[in-house]
Amino acid sequence: MSKEQIISAIDLGSDKCTTLISRVTEAGKLQVLGFSVVPSRGIKRSMIIDLEQALNTVSQGLDAAERMAGFSVKSTVVSISGVHIKYKNSKGVVAVASPTQDIAQSDVDRVIEAARAVSMPPDKEIIHVIPKDFKVDSQDGVKDPVGMKGVRLEAEAHIVTCLSTAMRNLEKCIGDMGIKVDTFVFSALAASQIGLTETEKELGAVLVDIGAGTTSIVAYVEGAMEFSAVLPIGAKHITQDIALGCRIPMDDAEKLKLYLTDNGVDDMRPHPGESKVDFTKRKKKLDAIDPSKVGIAHEDQLSKKTLINGIMEPRSREIFRLVMQELDKADLLSGNKVPAGLILTGGGAMTASLVEVAKKVSNLPVRVAAPEEIEGLTEDIKKPNFAVAVGLLEYALKQGNVTTVTEDFNWQALLPKDLFKNIIEKIKKTSKSILP
Repeated sequence: MSKEQIISAIDLGSDKCTTLISRVTEAGKLQVLGFSVVPSRGIKRSMIIDLEQALNTVSQGLDAAERMAGFSVKSTVVSISGVHIKYKNSKGVVAVASPTQDIAQSDVDRVIEAARAVSMPPDKEIIHVIPKDFKVDSQDGVKDPVGMKGVRLEAEAHIVTCLSTAMRNLEKCIGDMGIKVDTFVFSALAASQIGLTETEKELGAVLVDIGAGTTSIVAYVEGAMEFSAVLPIGAKHITQDIALGCRIPMDDAEKLKLYLTDNGVDDMRPHPGESKVDFTKRKKKLDAIDPSKVGIAHEDQLSKKTLINGIMEPRSREIFRLVMQELDKADLLSGNKVPAGLILTGGGAMTASLVEVAKKVSNLPVRVAAPEEIEGLTEDIKKPNFAVAVGLLEYALKQGNVTTVTEDFNWQALLPKDLFKNIIEKIKKTSKSILP
């Protein structure tokens, strides 16, 4: 029986549930063996509102990913998001325990615990305590104090909290399938694992993960996580605007939005020698959308320009205005603290003209990030909407054995669940017909 180290990740969002199963190669890299994307049910704004429907969603996604990978998952790492996510920057101070005044890892652990000791409301829970930097005596800006000499050790940490009930409901949903949750990871923190380069983190950058129901944000300043937040607005609100503006169902509005993502506004400049009349005709033809080609029922032709500029852009502007307001509140826009700009991930990041709108509103560099350095089924998952799920795998890998387990290769996981049961039933029926 072959042995493999398996890491699995579940990103349960408002619109879809993404499940990834990967193995750790001998070189210590991730190789995706199985994945699935299923529509989410029982989830609203990244929070469970119907436990049974959410359970069915996760079960369906996990089953599909296990069959593709050929492995049964025993534990997983799970994303968590929602407007209940809050942050607090805290400080801790301890005396160095060693008589030789050499700072040990135990001193670092103690000072982080001291920074963690903040007053919390009874309905809140800490999910991350991320050290920003350390101060040894009067020397600040220390990234790794282990081995240095000092008497007093200080640490500043970024603490991310969530609503206890939101976490417990997620844990119950996955635990009811017999799967252990190794750790919860804030979705934008997970996406930043693959979305931001080390250079961008050092310069100062903001990752904006645009989901269906929420938009999650993390900001890095001088290599350390400085700010995190979740906004109650996402790409589904753009779909709703299209549905209202065109008076069509939500499903048709989503098809139209995806069509515009692949077929945005064409280059409308006149060709050399082209007459004004011919240019006007060509412009009108390029701007028109045939509803039958999109697969929607609509009596009239639709205009790309009207949809993108008149309906979608105002909502996109609102999303980024809210992002910039949050950054301004955290004093991140003064002093050129985030010169690397905005890095967009999530399914909403692929929305037509979104990057252009983000640049106009923020006056910062903007780019879209997708998973790149990953092996296996790469062509299928090298998209911005897989950033959180792949980031969860990367986070788990960096944490050591948090979600890494040794599994026997399970050929039965590749086969239909009731195959052996059906075979036995057929044998019984055949035996009865043969035997007297």
